[in-house]
Amino acid sequence: MVINRKIGLWILMRESLLSLMLLCAWDVVVVMMFQIFHQEWMEQPTLPISLIGSALVLFMSFRNNTAYNRWWEGRTLWGAVTNNSRSFARQAGTILRGCPDLARAMAAYPYALRSALGRLDDMSDVLRLLPDSMKPGIEGRANIPAAILFQIGLRVDEECRSMGIDGALQGQIDRILSDMSNAQGGLERIRNTPLAIQFSVLPKVVAAVFCIILPLSMVQTLGWITPLGSSLVGVLFVALDKIGSDLQDPFGATPHGMPMLTISRTIEIDLMQSCGLPAPSPLAPVRGILG
Repeated sequence: MVINRKIGLWILMRESLLSLMLLCAWDVVVVMMFQIFHQEWMEQPTLPISLIGSALVLFMSFRNNTAYNRWWEGRTLWGAVTNNSRSFARQAGTILRGCPDLARAMAAYPYALRSALGRLDDMSDVLRLLPDSMKPGIEGRANIPAAILFQIGLRVDEECRSMGIDGALQGQIDRILSDMSNAQGGLERIRNTPLAIQFSVLPKVVAAVFCIILPLSMVQTLGWITPLGSSLVGVLFVALDKIGSDLQDPFGATPHGMPMLTISRTIEIDLMQSCGLPAPSPLAPVRGILG
């Protein structure tokens, strides 16, 4: 996730540079055809392009709002995972009188969730934190995060039985695990339900067509400076489409994706410190980007 505004602006400009160059080259071709070779058919009325542009802006605004809602919902659900992890550590420390293995297992959970959501083949942090007694229980499982929660639930039940803890107190911990499972389900729903193809593909196609016919309606008015005006207007639409494309996949490994690794590290630090275990250092932004 980009946290430095200057870096974010530079990334957006860099990603739009190729589109700007292509638009400018096409605008130059249109100007030369009109000014030098006097192609009268290129004199197109401005009203149709104005109507198309207005409709395209409304369409893109709706798509971008929908994409941002997906991104924000994902961040909200990750916040629920963070809060419930801290609540679990507090309950484990008070009700179960401290249980380092449970804290380590819960610290491994967000790393497993990050790998599952991002479709990453990285289990190093999970294996580093997960107690050896729980590792056989997650081997070969299709859903590793859910398997870790299941193993934590079994361990909580064992501890409560051995300590003679009342079932009502055990239910408080179980509710936290249920809330985490519900948050995971919401995150998986976002990952497994992409934005409808009408909103993910059609704006890109319409924007490309709009940028192609845009200089045809401007050349008779702007003349030789058509590339300046047409390219600037065209790149705005390209940037709007790029913003929506970046936000519609909140778990992608891009500078615009959610900082799942940073969130996971924050949870690990909180849980390790709550049990008096050695905790790693927080992750620092790399060139203004949180991973």
